[in-house]
Amino acid sequence: MTIEDGVRAVDVGVATDGTVPEDEVRLPSEFVDLAAELDGRDPLAAHRSEFVLPDGVLAYLDGNSLGRPLRVTRERLAGFVDGEWGERLIRAWDESWMDRPTTVGDQVGRAVLGAAPGQTVVGDSTTVMLYKLIRAAVDARPERTEIVADTENFPTDRFVLARIAAETGRTIRWIEPDPATGVQRHEVDALLGDRTALVVLSHVAYKSAYIADLPGITAAAHRAGALVLWDLCHSAGVVGTELDAADVDLAVGCTYKFLNGGPGAPAFGYVARRLQDELTQPIPGWMGHAEPFAMGPDYVPATGIRRFLSGTPPILSMIPIEDMLALIERAGMPAVREKSVRLTEYAIQVADEVLAPLGVVVASPRDAAVRGGHVTLEHDAMRTVVEELWRRGVIPDFRPPRGLRVGLSPLSTSFGELATALAHVRQILEEGPCA
Repeated sequence: MTIEDGVRAVDVGVATDGTVPEDEVRLPSEFVDLAAELDGRDPLAAHRSEFVLPDGVLAYLDGNSLGRPLRVTRERLAGFVDGEWGERLIRAWDESWMDRPTTVGDQVGRAVLGAAPGQTVVGDSTTVMLYKLIRAAVDARPERTEIVADTENFPTDRFVLARIAAETGRTIRWIEPDPATGVQRHEVDALLGDRTALVVLSHVAYKSAYIADLPGITAAAHRAGALVLWDLCHSAGVVGTELDAADVDLAVGCTYKFLNGGPGAPAFGYVARRLQDELTQPIPGWMGHAEPFAMGPDYVPATGIRRFLSGTPPILSMIPIEDMLALIERAGMPAVREKSVRLTEYAIQVADEVLAPLGVVVASPRDAAVRGGHVTLEHDAMRTVVEELWRRGVIPDFRPPRGLRVGLSPLSTSFGELATALAHVRQILEEGPCA
């Protein structure tokens, strides 16, 4: 296990050498009391016990990179091995597995996307799904030569865009947004025109957590005759999206963050029903064929969203996704979002009053209306701070050059857990990260 972006590997566990007694690592009493009060009146608090919570982890603040597993998933995976796989064997493809990518896709659409059935499919990695939908979109606008994107987007998005631009002879018009505020509507407007084929942006910025104006930007792109693809990796399951209501064209998101699908869980792709017959699948495979078992000489795409499948989907990985989506539907996305706001507000309050005197700067929006599910704290020593936090069993992630991301998954994170983590950040900075 390694901290992302080059921080050296460290053991994850509570220090046992007595150098960091837990009862001595506390925030000022007013913040400890506030955390207890917030936990006490949290309507979602009971759901935390549904997750696997090992003793060796004091606090987990990386749910925006990899969500905790649900305890029910352990039982369901064992049952899957004995039943659907072990007993039904190849027969399970006919009985349920062939439909799993679309049935789970519909569940994603219903629970977190605001999407009617028949528009979402689960199957490939995020990178592959991005490639397929971006390529399909630009190919559908052959007379248009430009793509609008931003330099602060996640590397994969930028890498895929650059390759597709090179393959198709298109130009990328790059927005260079303020990392702290994210892509603004007027910045997109300035680059739109009759040559724009596609706009590709993240709904929630992976660094700052800034929430872009999804409805406004989508409408502006449509007025220019362009399509829009939204990356929902940092919003699906924590920030509500109403894709159908906003008339969104395309969207891609991962399922291992706030949807808790586990390492390597497949991505989802959303294609508005009105575009499904117009777009051409750029990676044709047997699973997206109209008759997968006909084994004929030519590719004939399936009707509807199924045509955007390529190869055999990872059925095992869909079980954890189903479990988390069921929990989100029980809790309700409005309640999840409300707790996300309260968690991030608490983190910012502690940062302002306890960590700012130590040189920490909040690099996320302060307005909850445009802030997603994480808070980035910056300090020149954060790389070393995160190393030490991991050693102690406090697990956030590091984003170069100087950011600690406090990732807050509302259904599995308590305010007390967050308070514990921030107390350790404070102590490490007070003692000197290199001490």
